[in-house]
Amino acid sequence: MKRILSLCTLVLVVTALALPFADGLQAAGPEWIVVGAGETLTTLAQRHGVSIDALIKVNNLPNANFIYSGQRLLIPDPLMTFSGQPQQSSNAPGQQPANVSVQQSQNASSSAPQSSDAVFYTVRPGDTLAAIASRYGVSVAAIAQANNLTDWNFVWYGQRLRIPGTASVNGVVPPAPAPSAPQPAVAVPVNAPTPGKWIDINVSDQTISAYEGATLLKTVVVSTGTARTPTVLGTYKILSKYPAVHMRGGTPGVDYYDLPNVPWTMFFYQGYAIHGTYWHTNFGTRMSHGCVNLPTDDAKWFYDWATVGTPVVSHQ
Repeated sequence: MKRILSLCTLVLVVTALALPFADGLQAAGPEWIVVGAGETLTTLAQRHGVSIDALIKVNNLPNANFIYSGQRLLIPDPLMTFSGQPQQSSNAPGQQPANVSVQQSQNASSSAPQSSDAVFYTVRPGDTLAAIASRYGVSVAAIAQANNLTDWNFVWYGQRLRIPGTASVNGVVPPAPAPSAPQPAVAVPVNAPTPGKWIDINVSDQTISAYEGATLLKTVVVSTGTARTPTVLGTYKILSKYPAVHMRGGTPGVDYYDLPNVPWTMFFYQGYAIHGTYWHTNFGTRMSHGCVNLPTDDAKWFYDWATVGTPVVSHQ
């Protein structure tokens, strides 16, 4: 009986000593979490003991101020490395990033140009990944792989991209090619609804135009609603104008959005609006929940030009 009691005591002691280590083992490694309603990168970083910069890099987030309920994010572990993920810690110039394996480092040193000779391109307004790849004569896939891009249809103004297969010669970096801004195709209007000011939204061409009677004043490439959330078609008018609006909507876990300070907003039918856009520059592609997305400066021009009551004609 004494032997059994001694054995049980020993098991309890060993178990008690092992529990902290078991918890530590379970806590180690990266963790995937789902963003809850009202959460921000700041609250997530504080809760999980990581930096905001690490969250942005490891999840390839284009906008530090925009995450949405239901979004799946990786919480990085600074003690571990993740192949195929963006760099999580700052490295001294010439130092190998922590997420590159030894074998990858050896291959890179023998076949790829050193980072000091690499060519980088800073995304400009109106740029797309396809256009940048075309200018440098490389594939979209090559740029996406070199920069750990998860969405090939999305680059943002100011983003710094490494251009693979190019290098500086004797320390001289080749100049960046001039961007080719999308050129809107403008059809001559038929039967202007008024001799005064009116706005034409062409969903097929992804353009918005300002007219005075039959005289065209300005045309801008825009992003209208997707097939799932199309822009309404018909004849409307500007109902209200606001310098900035907080917009939220969509379905949590699917396409929920929460966008503060949407600039130069003009509602023309229920919740449908013409407004400035700071969270993407992919104009010419249908991306919105039904609103008409404009570059911010162009949205201000339309906002200053149009008045409440200005007719809006939306069509294919």
